[in-house]
Amino acid sequence: MKTVYLVFRREFAGYFATPIAAVFLIVFLGMATGLTFFVASFFDRAQADMSAFFLWHPWLYLVLMPAIGMRLWAEERRSGTIELLMTLPVQPWQLVLGKWLAAWVFAGLALLLTMPLWATVNYLGSPDNGVIVASYLGSWLMAGAFLAISAAVSALTKNQVLAFIGAVVVGFLFVMAGFDLVLSAVKPWAPQIIVQAISSMSFIGHFQRITDGVLEVPALIFFISLIAFALWLNVRILEVKKAA
Repeated sequence: MKTVYLVFRREFAGYFATPIAAVFLIVFLGMATGLTFFVASFFDRAQADMSAFFLWHPWLYLVLMPAIGMRLWAEERRSGTIELLMTLPVQPWQLVLGKWLAAWVFAGLALLLTMPLWATVNYLGSPDNGVIVASYLGSWLMAGAFLAISAAVSALTKNQVLAFIGAVVVGFLFVMAGFDLVLSAVKPWAPQIIVQAISSMSFIGHFQRITDGVLEVPALIFFISLIAFALWLNVRILEVKKAA
């Protein structure tokens, strides 16, 4: 795990070596706050909870997480440093895990900076803090899933723009999977088990159950399994490219 930590430290420090970290944090906090207070009409709802805040997280992450993840491998390939990394006495999975953990912790930092909103809600009323904690956990897991997908897509190309677009497209499919618009297009020709499988892949469906206060095992397993699969796929992509 020492190698994973070294990769993590190098990657995490890289966010703060440029204005990337500050720009992302400002954009995330600005968008999250604006959507909560102005679009979702936080004060007009007259409810001391954070449902209006978490409502927008799948859509925020759909764009912002690929913005973090697009550079994980595309930049290494563009600059040629990936060849150097592949010659080091480290396993591909250690590189993948270290890079993903750095991005995930950075996303967690962005979430931590929204804590003043939690304090505001407690000042205005008596919210169910257990639900809020569960929602934060679910949000962070969902961010991890978006980042794992983005990292796998990033390993396919040296172009960060293509990596970003590809990750957004794949993420969009997972976000929309549970919507009637998608399911109605599948139901006429697909068996019921396929329809149910597609519906069960919905990020919004699993996340909404968590934000409703139901921290159920299937939702946790879904996000954790998706993260594990995307990271495994990332490793396989690197191994194939290394062998080529």
